[in-house]
Parts: sequence; structure tokens; C-alpha cells
Amino acid sequence: MIITFRIQYHTTWGESLCVCIDEKTVVELSTADGYCWQGQTDYHPDAPATFITYRYIVRRENHNIRQEFGMLPHTLYLSAGDDSCYLVQDNWRDLPSASYRFSSAFCNANTCQPADTIPQISCNTRIVFRVLCPLNKKKEGVLGITGNCNVLGNWGKTALLCMFEIQPNVWQLTLDAATLPPSFEYKYAIVNPENGTVIEWEAHDNRRMTPPSLQPGETYIAPEEEIFFASEKYKVAGSAIPVFSLRSEGSYGVGDFGDLKTFIRWAADTHQHAVQVLPINDTTMTGTWTDSYPYSSISIYAFHPMYVDLRQLPSLQDKEAAATFEQKRTELNALPQVDYEAVNQWKRAYLKAVFQQEQESILSSEGYQAFFQENAEWLRPYAAFCYLRDHFHTPDFHQWQAYSTYQPEFAEQLCAPENEAYPETSFHCFVQYLLHIQLLDACNYGREQGVIVKGDIPIGISRTSVEAWIEPYYFNMNGQAGAPPDAFSTKGQNWGMPTYNWKVMEKDNYQWWQRRFRKMADYFTAYRIDHILGFFRIWEIPTHSVHGLLGQFVPALPMSAEEIESYGLHFQKEFMTRPFINDAMLDSMFGEKSQEVRNTFVQHSHHDIYTLRPEFDTQRKIESYFARQENPDNDLKEGLYALVSNVLFIPDRDNPEMYHPRIAVQNDFIYTRLSQQEKDAFNRLYNDYYYRRHNEFWYQEAMKKLPILTQSTSMLVCGEDLGMVPDCVPWVMEQLQILSLEIQRMPKNPEDEFGHVYAYPFRSVCTIGTHDMSTFRGWWEEDRDVASRFFYHELGHWGELPEHAPDWLCEDVIRRHLYSPSMLCILTWQDWTSMDETLRNPDIAIERINVPANPKHYWRWRMHMSLESLMKQDAFNDKIRRMIDESGR
Repeated sequence: MIITFRIQYHTTWGESLCVCIDEKTVVELSTADGYCWQGQTDYHPDAPATFITYRYIVRRENHNIRQEFGMLPHTLYLSAGDDSCYLVQDNWRDLPSASYRFSSAFCNANTCQPADTIPQISCNTRIVFRVLCPLNKKKEGVLGITGNCNVLGNWGKTALLCMFEIQPNVWQLTLDAATLPPSFEYKYAIVNPENGTVIEWEAHDNRRMTPPSLQPGETYIAPEEEIFFASEKYKVAGSAIPVFSLRSEGSYGVGDFGDLKTFIRWAADTHQHAVQVLPINDTTMTGTWTDSYPYSSISIYAFHPMYVDLRQLPSLQDKEAAATFEQKRTELNALPQVDYEAVNQWKRAYLKAVFQQEQESILSSEGYQAFFQENAEWLRPYAAFCYLRDHFHTPDFHQWQAYSTYQPEFAEQLCAPENEAYPETSFHCFVQYLLHIQLLDACNYGREQGVIVKGDIPIGISRTSVEAWIEPYYFNMNGQAGAPPDAFSTKGQNWGMPTYNWKVMEKDNYQWWQRRFRKMADYFTAYRIDHILGFFRIWEIPTHSVHGLLGQFVPALPMSAEEIESYGLHFQKEFMTRPFINDAMLDSMFGEKSQEVRNTFVQHSHHDIYTLRPEFDTQRKIESYFARQENPDNDLKEGLYALVSNVLFIPDRDNPEMYHPRIAVQNDFIYTRLSQQEKDAFNRLYNDYYYRRHNEFWYQEAMKKLPILTQSTSMLVCGEDLGMVPDCVPWVMEQLQILSLEIQRMPKNPEDEFGHVYAYPFRSVCTIGTHDMSTFRGWWEEDRDVASRFFYHELGHWGELPEHAPDWLCEDVIRRHLYSPSMLCILTWQDWTSMDETLRNPDIAIERINVPANPKHYWRWRMHMSLESLMKQDAFNDKIRRMIDESGR
């Protein structure tokens, strides 16, 4: 059959356009004006009636430079014989104009008509209508069409024509062109398939088509159209809570996946349609409470064993042991916070006991065997890693002797039944199987209840993780990922994780990330990309640093000495790139301890200038020195850290003759040594570097990765776009339709003290606070002047400023968020409960989940009431229902 493709698309000189059919046949297009493109192919499908998919690609010198992206390629159902001719009219399409409608958050997988059930029309000429429309939420109807002519039913006077869903959310209908007038109007509707009557009309004016003149045997394929219906509602409200924070009467001192299912039930009962959790991956490294940090996992696939709901497992036959475990469960569950070490010790012991009792039946079951085979690629290395971590008493695989450099046969051998390690490796696989079926059950329940379950993808991995062990080529192990200074931390954040080797990842089309996203899609229908700025550039800190001030963006465009001087700043390498230390500075910073600093940590250079002694010239060396002290002076240590970072420029990590201005250096002593003219020149350079220089560069970097990754699954994509956000970030998020994060106390406009809730974009997630912030009640008490401006100016209240945030004030703030334009309004559970003074926790401080400025924070917050009690709070739950319903969510 002959297929002719036509498309209007602006290109620049040297660019050409082509079509790739079914990822194997390339059709070159030609143009006379650089706008109207056309090409033809004699295509022979494998069957007389078949589906084909295709995408348009822009090329330059036979190299692909961009192509259409999106989960939905163009789709055609071809039903005619080999002598047919198809004239395809298209528009370039990256994503549908409202791609969120097609996400699994709002759209379940459809059952499409088999090809042999779609009727084939025998006529000389045909017209094919193509529509993109998710209809699964309206199970009582299908998509139909009517119009102002007889064949189209004269606007519903006769039964509407039903369309056929040839692919999920892709509809098509073929009509005899001879029965249609040269020009006609039409409209789409949801149709009762039994009698053809209209259930609902599309929210669109009448459409008009004037198809081209067709020769016998030709079929005209009309451009795709996206259909909307007025009854569609996509604004939802929900709750955010870590799984470990859930509390039920039967949980084991920590939330589990059974509790998650119960929480989803509460959310659905209160008319919420979203539940958001923190990362749930295994973080077990040391077995101590420091493993409680959920953003540093040992596996991007494996879940944390503490999330197994023990109530769903077979009862222990050893009654004495069962009684001991129950007693310990009662003790741990009564604690106000998670005792991470005790919880994991006892839950692991219980899982071991169940495994020894049930392993033969479970490991031989069809369910387990299917799970193992489908996940063996990551499951075997994970089980081997866990065994070796416990065997060598360290997660640092560099200390694993013969196993320090990964070989694929290691995992095979250690997971083989005849190997002495098998009892341990099979135990870890067994636990992952339990976690899989329990999380899947909870998330499937969410789908049934219409509740979006939103996961969280951390930007980094641990440098002592399975992935760092088996795939080290994907990472830069000589750097530390973090964040530049912001409202959370004035010294920046150092997460300690390796950064990504994007050049290597690009070579296989980011398969590492695609696999990670697809695994999440087995469970979740939406996800949050933690620190989405990392896909544009990451703040990389050298391994010799503790704080984040000495970092640099990677990738970035460093400056040469000549370029620095072009701003009017005389470049002095010795003075500007090495820590500046003089007597006045030491006296000011250290006071009575200044002489101790002179005697121990610095050495005299000349005049009143000092340099750091070699044994203290990095922050890690200083950290190591104080770690050996019995009673370390932390103030002195922090002061010495500040000496190390007192530089104006930082040499580039790859080319030491190129430089980056040090972030936030205007707050340090070296900046005060500049003349006013030098300060002005430096600030011009600084502002250009951090706010203008990289916009196009970082845009291109993000567009290499994010289109591929965000379209690798059908999950709804949300980005955490807080911090030092370049102008190019909103460009990319708008183009890829990624939901932004809006927080009133962290406004996107630097001229605003508070964000304006009523002006939030529709494609956004609005919230009062995140896990990295204090609750609203906690924030209210941090700064009375700020609270006063928020109370009087932003909220418009009058009267006396409350000392503590009363319930009516919390309710007012929540209502404003519910009425915002944001698609998702997801509030922390603590903020929901703040509007009921009889219900909320009287201890405000204990409700904070994390303090980002503290890298050793203990993540242990728990609900102060059980889920069973929460479900019985009729007045509170009814208030949430009414508030959500009244806001139209």
C-alpha cells in the first residue's frame, strides 16, 4: 500500500524531516518552503489488517537532532489491501495538550478492540477520523460522532456512530467519503453503545472538515484531535505522610504496607483522591538509627524490610516465641516515635522465624517463582549485596576482599541453592516477595478507590549501594551530590551521594533510569522527582568538603581568567582561589580562641597573613581531627570549616585553569577585602554566571534526559523544583507538562515574601509544607514578625496576632489551598489535623519530620493516634469531606 505523509512544521536551514514507522522503516520527507513537508512510501505490513505506529524526526546531516516524544506515538489502523493509497495529514505532537489525562493517575488501562472486530469498509474512497481521548472513567459509554449530514446522524436525530478504540485512548472511525458532503460540521460525544444515544457532548465548538478531493482507492487520514468533556474533573485533594509514620493498633512500632492500605481507605472515605509517601527503598547499611534517612538507599528496586505487614503472614507455630514477639510489638507500638534499631531488629527476627517455618512452601509457590524470574536481574545482586554486607559487617564493598569488584557470577553463585550463602540470600528474596505483594495490594486498592498513590524518586543513590557496586560506570564516585545554600541551609547541603556520569548514561538512552521508573510504575500512579534540578545540573561538592559552599554546578560553563577580567575584576589567583586568613579575621571569628587557632591550625605566611597547616587544609581533615577528640568543640570546628571555604573562586573540577565564582561568597570575609569597584564587578560576574549564563545550556541538558524518562511510563510526573531555580526550569517543565511544586512560604517570584495561592498554575502540586519543613503550626512560632506579615497582609486578618496558630487559622489556610487552581492539593497529615484543637498533637516540635541542615537527622516521627482511632473521628472526617466537596476537588 502507498502511504503519503503530510505535515506542516517549521525547520531551519540544513534540517530535514522524516517519518519512522514501527521503529524500523524511515520515510524521508521533502519541502519547497521549509514548512509544508511531504513524503511517500510503499509500505507492506505483516497482515492485511494491522496497526502501525510512527513518529516524526528532525535530522541534520543524517543525524537525528530531535523527534516527537510522548507515550502516545501516532497510531493508524490500516484495513485495506495492498493496492490502497493512504493520504495522512498530521500535526507535530510531542504530548497531547493535556497529557495528565492520559496518565495512570487518572486513566486505567483500557481493553481495546481486537483488530479482527473492527469492521472493514469496502468503498472507493474513505475518510478516517482519529481521536485522542481517555474514557475509562466513563465505563458506561464509548466515543461517538455526529454531524450536520445524514451519514453523521444530523446532530443526533438518528443514532450516533460509535468509534473504535484501536489503542489505549486512541480512537478511530472509517467512513465512506462518497456519503459525506465536500464540507461538513461534526462533534464528538460519549455514546451509549447499545442504542447510540448521547450521554455527554464534548466541551468544544462544532468542528469543521473540508477533506481534499480523493481519487478511487484513496483514503484520507484526518489529523488527530484531542477531546475533552465538561464532566471531567482533575483537581484532587490528598495527604502526604511517610509510610514509617503510620500507626495502627496492630503495627510493629512502625508503619507498614498494611497500614498504607488502611490510610488509603481513610483518604477515600474523606473524599481525598491522593496519598503521597516518601521513598520506601531499603536503606539498611549499618543497622543503626542513621539508616533511617530514606533518601539514601542501598537499592533503587528493593523495598525496606521494615514495611512488611507481619499480620499478613502465617502465624508462628512456636507459641512461646509468638508470645515474646507480641509482647515486644506492644512495647514498640506504644512509643511516641519510631525506635528504628529495635523495630528492625525484632521485625527481622520475626521474618527469619516465618521464613524458616514457611520457606519450603513459599519458595516453591508459583507466585514466588514468577516474581523471582521477573525480577532476577536486580534481585540476585541485591540478595548477594545484603549477604556480603552482613558477612563483612560493612556496606562498603571496597572492603569485601575478592568481592570488592563486582562480577555477574557472584550473584549467581551466592543465590544458588547449593551455595552455603543460600539460606541468607533466599531469605532476602523472600522478604522482597512479601513486600511486593503487600505494596501491590495497597496500590491496587488505591486504583479501585480512585486514589492516586504517589511515590518519590530520590535524585541520588548511596555510594555504598548495590548500584554503585554493580554499575560503577554510571557514577562519578569522586564527587558528592548536594544543594547550594537556600532557605533550608545557609551552608548548602551535602548529601554525600555520588553524582551521575550522564555521558555514559546517554549512550544506552538512560536505560538505568528507565528501568527504575518502570519498576515504580508497577505500583504507583504518580511520582515526585526529588530535586528535579539535578537533571539540569547537580551541585557537586569535592570529597574533601563537608559543607556545600565549595561545590560547583556540573555540568557548567566555567570562566577563564581573561573572561573574569573582562568584567573589570583583576584576577589574582593566589588571593582569590585559596583561603584568605588574616589576624583581624581570626580575632573576629574565634575571639578568645583565636590564639589556639594560630598555634594549632594555621601557620604564619607574611605580614598578618596566614595559611592553613597541611594537616588541616580541607574540611574532611578538620572533621577527622575533631572526631578523635573526647569532647570536640563544635563551634571551633565550624569556624575552621568557614576558613577553608573563604575563597572567591573555585577551580573547575576538570580544568583547574578555569574557574567558578564561589556560591554565596558575599557573606564571607574575602568579599569584604574587595574595593567597592571590585565588588560591583564581581557581582555583575556572579549574577551573569548564576542567573543568565547557563539557561540555554542547562535547557539542552535537561531535554536530553527528561523527555525520555518522563515518557517511559504512564505515571503522572511531578517535580520538586525548589531552591536556586534557573529560568530554564519552568521552560522544560511547561514543555514536558511536569507538575511544579508550590509552597506559599517559598514563593517562586523573588519579589514576593509569600506565594499567592490563588495564582498558582493548574499543572502544579500545592502544599503548605513538606517533610523538609516545619509544620504550619511550627512555622508560625519560628518568627513572630514573619507570622505577623502573613496574618495581616497575606491573609487579610485583623485583631490581635495569635501566639499559637489556632484551629480556625489553620483551617483558613487549608481552605485557601483547596480553592487554589492547582491540580493536586496534597497536605501533610499534620497540617490536616492542625484544624482540630481536640485532635492535633499538642507537641508541635515532635511533628517535624526532617531538619535538612542536620545531615544526621533521625527520621522517626509517627502519628500520635492510631488509624483505627482516626477512622472514628466523625466530626473531623466529615469536615474534610465538606471542605473538599465545596472546593470542587
